[in-house]
Amino acid sequence: MQPIVSNFKNQKGFAIVVVLSVLALITLVGIMATRTTSTELQIATSDEIYKISFYAAEAARAYVLSNNNLYGSANINPGTPVGFPDDSDDAVTQALKEGSIQYFNGDVEYLSASTPPRGTGFQVGKFKAHIYRMTCTGYGPRDSETTIEAGFYRIGF
Repeated sequence: MQPIVSNFKNQKGFAIVVVLSVLALITLVGIMATRTTSTELQIATSDEIYKISFYAAEAARAYVLSNNNLYGSANINPGTPVGFPDDSDDAVTQALKEGSIQYFNGDVEYLSASTPPRGTGFQVGKFKAHIYRMTCTGYGPRDSETTIEAGFYRIGF
């Protein structure tokens, strides 16, 4: 019977097998790191695009609050929403649609009138809370779109 040690004396080629195995392992780790980085980049890009359209929809909410003609006494007919921005407002329309990667539109709809909510300080019977719903849509790059719907009221007669 031959001793086992004699079989290991001839180790020619063993180093190349080890080097190729390590090289294959490092290549596999590199490929996985590249794929993970690519996926993370796509996620970050999608998140940024969503945020752009979301902030455009938020800007639409601010636009409604700064234009009381959308929710004033001219808009007290239930079921007839008033759209914005008005096409006659060329400066706003041009700035929103042409010169920017984001723009918005939407509508404000009168729903009903009720008594003022408790704690507002307005006398019941003398004042009414006029309830509205605004739907604001923001648009961003790559045809992204975000819609925000919010309710609000104004106190009036």
